[in-house]
Amino acid sequence: MDLFWGTVLILLLPVAALSGWWAARRSGRDQRHAAEVRIPPEYLAGLNYVLNEEQDKAIDLFIKLLEVDNQTVETHLALGNLFRRRGEVDRAIRIHQNLIARPKLGAEHRALALLELGTDYMRSGLLDRAEGLFNELVDKDAHAEAALRALLDIYQQEKDWQKAIAIARRLESATGERFGPEIAQFHCELADEACKRGDYSAARQRLQDALENDRNCARASLTEAGICRMERQPAAAIAAYKRVGRQDPNYLPEVTGPLLECYREIGRLPEYRDYLREVVGTIGGITPLLCLTSLTEELEGRNAAAALLTAELDRRPAVRGVQRLVEYAMAVADGELQRSLNAIRQMTERLIQGKSVYQCQHCGFAAKSLHWKCPGCKSWNSIKPVFGVEGE
Repeated sequence: MDLFWGTVLILLLPVAALSGWWAARRSGRDQRHAAEVRIPPEYLAGLNYVLNEEQDKAIDLFIKLLEVDNQTVETHLALGNLFRRRGEVDRAIRIHQNLIARPKLGAEHRALALLELGTDYMRSGLLDRAEGLFNELVDKDAHAEAALRALLDIYQQEKDWQKAIAIARRLESATGERFGPEIAQFHCELADEACKRGDYSAARQRLQDALENDRNCARASLTEAGICRMERQPAAAIAAYKRVGRQDPNYLPEVTGPLLECYREIGRLPEYRDYLREVVGTIGGITPLLCLTSLTEELEGRNAAAALLTAELDRRPAVRGVQRLVEYAMAVADGELQRSLNAIRQMTERLIQGKSVYQCQHCGFAAKSLHWKCPGCKSWNSIKPVFGVEGE
């Protein structure tokens, strides 16, 4: 047993033992020995458990001895919370279950114990049990906001998006807090499920619901564009992809390649080149610039593409841009110059390799692929492409 819990239990056991002794004295069960000053035997037994590293027995004795009333319930709750914070959830559950089982526990303290026990169950992965306790609290209007937030977390873990939507709306009503962006993401999750079933009509309805809750939901527009492409509607896909740039320019790198394919399909590449020029001039980003460079090379030749790239890199340096420029130079170089350029190209490759492409703007979680919900802090729509010399 670690030193921390040995110290805690050594400090709590005399409190518990004396509490039990004093309760007995008050009730008249120990009147004959009230005048005696002695160490309660229960304390000695508990101390023996601690010293012999029998922590569970010491806890059981603590629970048995410490009478639950308005003065001692906070001690139980504090000990249970300590156990949970240290990852010893089973022991926290025992403490909180003991509280709830006491018939003399007041309604407010019982509600608080239910909330703590529900949190214990969540931490241990017993989501069904936690859900039942939190729903009970909501029905009783006791710690309802905390219970609703916990239920929202549970339904997200269970991917029960319909229930998550309902709880988020109840939280909006109860707190006045806006949950539109989260609700939009839940609708997008349902749209993804509909797409997997091949039910594009249901998916479109969910995406419309998402945009009604958050008009700047870029994910909804990206998903809509994907559906349009599957249904061979490139013009509609272009409109949806371009909407992404207005909703959140951070996601423009996600639409640059797909837009090129759509414009190529309808035979309007010069129009896309003009669009990219506008994006590069106003927003920037190396992905749109490299796409514009490739398209310029296709439509106007390599010299025009290299000149464009050189001018833009002078304004906004980027490793990936330098790498492309070196490749252009290698195509016309030979001998020692080509070997030197190849060394530079390999150097830029090493700089790029291993770099995270995306990062959470809330917690800094780094990723190489796009996540709509951060695996680190669990926030929605917070992971964006990385910008800078080594990024976009």
